Amino acid sequence: MSADTKDIINLLAGIEPGSSLDAIRERRLQARENAQKSYLALFEPADFGAFAAAERYAVAAFVAGLHGEGNVGNFYLAKLDRSPLVEALKAETGQAKTSGPYGAFPPGPLSVEDTTGLIYRVAGDHKTVLGAKLTAALEHAHLLVFRPRDAAAGDLKALLDATWSTSAIVTLSQLVAFLSFQVRAVAGLRALGASLATKAD
Repeated sequence: MSADTKDIINLLAGIEPGSSLDAIRERRLQARENAQKSYLALFEPADFGAFAAAERYAVAAFVAGLHGEGNVGNFYLAKLDRSPLVEALKAETGQAKTSGPYGAFPPGPLSVEDTTGLIYRVAGDHKTVLGAKLTAALEHAHLLVFRPRDAAAGDLKALLDATWSTSAIVTLSQLVAFLSFQVRAVAGLRALGASLATKAD
């Protein structure tokens, strides 16, 4: 694939070229271009390095599912084709869904806002299918999505112990952050499109 890849947010939001929503996005051309460049850098790089394409698609599908964006999740699952990862990811996404954010602040005034919640761990029967590296990635992604305030050095060590390199860990964090942005952008544009359609009727 190349930089000519169709605008990913338009694709996922079902925005047709030349439509009113397309024109609205065109007014913020720099933001639109930066979002596309981020997608290409994360999912169509010249060199995937130590973070393989299938691992990226798997994490993306999982994170999209955590956000309740099944359409986006299915887009990334489809890139895994008939991989045995697909069914394991679907099952794990169902087990991992919760609400948040939650976690504990350092002792102090904000401690009154501490909230407990699910500490997600991949089910034992799926660890073999996913492998140690992807298992660690999903658990870390769940931490970043729902318990970012609880992230500590031990969580990075868990990734390193699962053979993640330091540069791949950075990319993993960037990917989770990008997906959080992407699913919100897609959901927002769909809602706007529905509103425009209602007004047009």
